[in-house]
Amino acid sequence: MDGFIGEFFGTMILIMLGAGTGAGFNLNKAYAKGANWTFVCLSWGMAVAMGVYVAGSLGSMGHLNPAVTIGFACFGFFPWSQVLPYLAGQFLGAFVGAALVIIQFAPHFKATPDEASGNQVGIFATRPAIKSPLFNFISELFATFAFIFILLNLGNFTLGLKPFIVGFLIFVIGTGLGTTTGFAINPARDWGPRFAYTILPVPNKGNAYWGYAWVPMFGPLAGGILAAAIQFMLKG
Repeated sequence: MDGFIGEFFGTMILIMLGAGTGAGFNLNKAYAKGANWTFVCLSWGMAVAMGVYVAGSLGSMGHLNPAVTIGFACFGFFPWSQVLPYLAGQFLGAFVGAALVIIQFAPHFKATPDEASGNQVGIFATRPAIKSPLFNFISELFATFAFIFILLNLGNFTLGLKPFIVGFLIFVIGTGLGTTTGFAINPARDWGPRFAYTILPVPNKGNAYWGYAWVPMFGPLAGGILAAAIQFMLKG
């Protein structure tokens, strides 16, 4: 139960702060409207760091990401018995975090009349800069591989200042590898908020683009499994 609670609240905080950044960046009359990519990447990095701190203090390993949980479990770095509670916490926490952002920014959604002016699913989920499904998949695979391979070499990343290291890792992945797809690197971070944007009464909302959603689901999962496989071969 601790794993579920930690992952739920940690992921909720991650999405509240991360998607809140997306809302402030996109929506009319928000002070951060039009901020640059460095701002976005740093904010998401710190959102992950704060989420890891919360999750770790509540008894989980601070995964906040099915690609971490499943990748680790596939090669014995995490017990399979804990996978379902972790995944449930991650997806539910992501959904609730997005719902809270929708409430927080409701007047700004009303002030942003269409996708062209910023009211889009990209506030919550990812879309490619250039639509090219194979290369979009590869981009997510590569970015998630780098993320999880480094995580595997950090040890327990909920301890001490390590959550900040994870946050800066997200930052540099965003600046270095994230400009092609928006660096989901996390199926729950994409699907939970995308689903919230789809079903909740967001004023003036646009298309949720579920036709692309397979990329931020399976690209990160493949990258996580590949990273864990290589770590297992090197250290096993």
